[in-house]
Amino acid sequence: MSSEAFDAVDIIRTKRDGEALSEEQIRWVIEAYTRGAVAEEQMAALNMAILLNGMGRAEIATWTRAMIDSGERMDFSVLPVPTTDKHSTGGVGDKITLPLAPLVASFGVAVPQLSGRGLGHTGGTLDKLESIPGWRADLSNEEMLAQLRHVGAVICQAGSGLAPADRKLYALRDVTGTVESIPLIASSIMSKKIAEGTGALVLDVKVGSGAFMKDAGAARELARTMVDLGTDAGVTTRALLTDMSTPLGLTAGNALEVREAVEVLDGGGPPDVVELTVALAREMLSAAGREDVDVAAALTDGRAMDTWRAMITAQGGDPDAPLPTATDTDVVLAPADGVLVELDALAVGVAAWRLGAGRARREDAVQAGAGVQMHAKPGGAVRAGEPLMTLHSDTPERFDRARQALADAAVIAPEGSRPPGRPLILDRLVAG
Repeated sequence: MSSEAFDAVDIIRTKRDGEALSEEQIRWVIEAYTRGAVAEEQMAALNMAILLNGMGRAEIATWTRAMIDSGERMDFSVLPVPTTDKHSTGGVGDKITLPLAPLVASFGVAVPQLSGRGLGHTGGTLDKLESIPGWRADLSNEEMLAQLRHVGAVICQAGSGLAPADRKLYALRDVTGTVESIPLIASSIMSKKIAEGTGALVLDVKVGSGAFMKDAGAARELARTMVDLGTDAGVTTRALLTDMSTPLGLTAGNALEVREAVEVLDGGGPPDVVELTVALAREMLSAAGREDVDVAAALTDGRAMDTWRAMITAQGGDPDAPLPTATDTDVVLAPADGVLVELDALAVGVAAWRLGAGRARREDAVQAGAGVQMHAKPGGAVRAGEPLMTLHSDTPERFDRARQALADAAVIAPEGSRPPGRPLILDRLVAG
């Protein structure tokens, strides 16, 4: 006879029938699954029941706490300054973390940014930074704390001790068609962010073709769920819904995006990257109690760049070293004169992935120099036969498949046309 407190099959039936799980049921099933007492096929069935029938706010909060309690929690209360962090749900050309972390830290707020690697068409922050010679992502908790004290910002990979239940659950969701469940997405993201120990958190929830969430309503529901989870856990949490129908900036790839991020830190860079970096920095600083600061000024007076250089150096990188470049390039020419009115983010992301900038499996290697460089953004004039995009790769046999991905990516309309009026920041959600 089993000595377990609950029967996994009873819990599956409860959620299958649309009923709410109790706190005790949730805590037991997460703990038992983590130690192997609940089988993979049983948790897969429960995930599917959650996908189909949803969860209430109390259920999601308990599920998230149970995942946090499966591992360690970081504690930054020993720091003499407040902490604030940002999480993006992922997009194409989304290099915002790179200029954002040093920008916020230059105002005396610590930024412990635990980031990940890319999978599929969305790039990973760590992949981008690993294109900098010598830079390392793997820091101990002691090294991370020391860097926050002395530099104010750190971008590194999460340790295996944070929310181990989530790591196991995420892999299962990936192979059982349950990735799209909003309660499971929200609890996955927020269990790691709350365990990370930051005092304030700003969420950048992307919506559009290049985002995980294509539908604005679903993206808003995800944002609201995550803001509620953070608030219930005592973390000051806000969210911005931002457009990902077209790539951010003019690059999608690893070293290509680092180069663009450095341009932003040097007071230049594409306007959309600057706009989103400044907007998120204002939210992060405000959430940490720093109001009425001139965020944009720190991008032009060198403060943010100084922090960037210190942050890269502290993690073994050389901020002055030349970034890797791909061995081969292939230019995509504009087919007609006119105005570029659409540039599909998903298509550009898939092309960058096919060129070697991303990975299909977690164990795959990425090319530091691969990716797509765009020569025009929606609203810009183009001329037939002039460069529209440049493809970069160390393996030129990849160019044909990348071009296939881009076949319908660009929509060119007659001169005088205007692209659809989509603002970059679509909505803002706060606790309430």
